[in-house]
Amino acid sequence: MKAGPRRLSAMPQPVVAPAEPVGDVALAVRIAGGSVAETLGCVRAAAVRAAGLVGATDVIASPGRVTVAYDPLGVIDPEALGEQVAAISATGRMEAGIPPVTHEIAVAYDGPDLEEVRGSHGISRAEFVAAHTAAEYLVEAIGFLPGFGYLAGLPATLATPRRSTPRRIVPAGSVGIGGGQTGVYPFASPGGWNLVGRSSQPLFDASRPRPALLEVGDRVRFIEADLPPGGAAPVAPPATVAARPTAITVVQPGLFTTVQDLGRPGYRAAGVPLSGAADRVSLRLANLLVGNPEDAAVIECTLVGPTLRFERDSLVALVGGAFPGLPTGVATRVAGATEITIGHATNGCRGYLAVAGGIDVALVLGSRSTLVVAGLGGHAGRPLRAGDRLAVGAAGGNEMSAGERGPRARARSVDLVDGPRRAATRVLRIIPGEHAEAFGGEAWARGFRASSR
Repeated sequence: MKAGPRRLSAMPQPVVAPAEPVGDVALAVRIAGGSVAETLGCVRAAAVRAAGLVGATDVIASPGRVTVAYDPLGVIDPEALGEQVAAISATGRMEAGIPPVTHEIAVAYDGPDLEEVRGSHGISRAEFVAAHTAAEYLVEAIGFLPGFGYLAGLPATLATPRRSTPRRIVPAGSVGIGGGQTGVYPFASPGGWNLVGRSSQPLFDASRPRPALLEVGDRVRFIEADLPPGGAAPVAPPATVAARPTAITVVQPGLFTTVQDLGRPGYRAAGVPLSGAADRVSLRLANLLVGNPEDAAVIECTLVGPTLRFERDSLVALVGGAFPGLPTGVATRVAGATEITIGHATNGCRGYLAVAGGIDVALVLGSRSTLVVAGLGGHAGRPLRAGDRLAVGAAGGNEMSAGERGPRARARSVDLVDGPRRAATRVLRIIPGEHAEAFGGEAWARGFRASSR
């Protein structure tokens, strides 16, 4: 791979729209003006500047828009934050000190769809390769998978509709074409693009300060090369967890059981989602019940909970959905060598099992949460399996006192029984998205009047 700075020429002053809310804890500013590359230069510059704003936790650049996620506890006035983002977005093009980079990626053009793609365009293999390698591509967005760059600039003669039936697994390193875009899959994943080649260049390395190779506004050139069989393998960071004895053995894993915490903010620009617990409130409550920090790692179970053997005396709490194996919202002391079956949820979907000391797995990008699609974090980057062994951190004096055990164990509890989940009718909030206006006011009104049972 070669990389070098490129300077952007003078461009028109960008047109910046007022900030719009994106959900509860993010806002977006739309930027227009000049060519696609020039607009992306403005977006990239705005994203760099916005990263320094107080309360901003993630800044994501995308075509014509910069999105800022923020900590609601650290941002008292989101409207003022939006005005700041709009102001810095209007200051023009990228500074010379933060230029985009051109990456050269070696590709072996032997993908399983190459013959079909070139045949559909009536060109030879040599003509296909010449056209695909002659173009310089612009990284318009990062997403779908960590490090996956959507590359604009594919010659119109190579544009190919996505496959009618996506593949369940696309090998890591596969080079694909989807419509008028091309890109490289950083991880093995489902995918519907036409696979025309493969690369051994890792596009994502979780051990680097900048884990994604590509950034919005960068350029990419493909170089034909003879490569050994296989594709790119994402680089996993070394384990940073201290060796501790097994505290919990997974006897049966349940339906979908993972290790989660409050997630890994700060990496969405690299295509890494926040991850973490689906029900952050329940995770916090479970941790507080056993005396952990609110963000300690817990076991998240979905619909069918696991069967676990506790190898030593432990203090645990289950919060979230109701499961028959443990009382909900109560700190419970479990003796060593005890086996507990969490069981099938009787109310709700997910339960959060906190253990005093926290589930002790390696930090990956600052979090212990599991991101299954990329094999990052948690226990080996995947759902728990039978036979897995989990360590627990030092409890830090959080064991129950003698007075809290037995009949007085409910002294450390939270009343969740009579909450809204007992109601016959559930109320869901709907936050309009950026395309909400396409439905029209009457469609929204009908939707809110309707009742589903």
